[in-house]
Amino acid sequence: MEISTPGRVCLFGEHQDYLGLPVLAMAISLRSVIKSAPRNDSLVIIRKPDIGETEKFDLNNFKYSSSKDYFKSGLKVCKRFGFKFSKGFECDLRSKIPIKAGTSSSSSILVTWIHFLSQIADNAKKLDRNKIAELAYRAEVIEFNFPGGMMDQYSTSLGGLIYLESKPKISIEQIDTNLGAFVLGDSLEQKDTIGILSRCRDSRISILNKMKELNPQINFQIISLDQIDEYNLTADENALLSGTVKNRDLLFEAKKELNKPKLDQEFFGGLLSKHHSILRDDLRISTPKIELMLKSALEAGAYGGKINGSGGGGCMFAYCPNNPEEVRDAINNVGGRAHIVYADDGTTINTK
Repeated sequence: MEISTPGRVCLFGEHQDYLGLPVLAMAISLRSVIKSAPRNDSLVIIRKPDIGETEKFDLNNFKYSSSKDYFKSGLKVCKRFGFKFSKGFECDLRSKIPIKAGTSSSSSILVTWIHFLSQIADNAKKLDRNKIAELAYRAEVIEFNFPGGMMDQYSTSLGGLIYLESKPKISIEQIDTNLGAFVLGDSLEQKDTIGILSRCRDSRISILNKMKELNPQINFQIISLDQIDEYNLTADENALLSGTVKNRDLLFEAKKELNKPKLDQEFFGGLLSKHHSILRDDLRISTPKIELMLKSALEAGAYGGKINGSGGGGCMFAYCPNNPEEVRDAINNVGGRAHIVYADDGTTINTK
């Protein structure tokens, strides 16, 4: 059995979904793959040849060894859901998604893992992609009380281009627009994902709580830019909140453009660059190398681009439907590791 799942880029709504704000995300044509074989004992063996590691544990007696012990948490969540496992198995896990670089490599692997477990359980059954995403979200975020949102699990599981709202309830719209080529550039800079997510999330939640002392009804969904001055915020608080509102409104502008009969590619690329400017200047999550890679991509003819993921390193991407090879080379020439990518299907099973 072979199961694969894509990575993802966040087009609009970066650092917004965990605040209950919507996102526009796209699954990309770099995927993680699990191939498996059954065992006659209760051991689980997961070989990871890309990084030269092997993980082993017993189905009947395992404890978390870290706060990112996703194979065990995925198994635990599946057991709570009702799946039963009496025999062990061994797997080979490979991935072409940049690791710890903002492209949801861990979520892609966890979605692949949940999908795999649903198929090899004693009481195996086919889960729809929404349920797989929900279980992956529980295993990755809820189980370890992480600050992330739902974008990663749903975008990698469902595939394609999605508009996701998480409040007041989960609502997903799949968008059929063919955007064409992007170039994903890995800066090869390590980043502190949890630290940056916590800083960006906690600071804005603190601002909102401060505002609620004056207006208990206020929330990120409804506040407008012209209301912000009413709340006597500090300069830093004002910048963070203004950036949040501007990014929210940019997303709706981009969604409107995506739903037009003919996409204005240059305008769409410009919206991506506007989003990046806010992430750089107000949330302060970019780096000099990311800036250099984006500058080089734009000079090579890209219509726009932005940092991808939590920031502080990791990846950027550029929108370049007409000249991806030139943009790829430009990013490589300034020290990035570039990949031409397209929208791709969600988690998929292939029986061999």
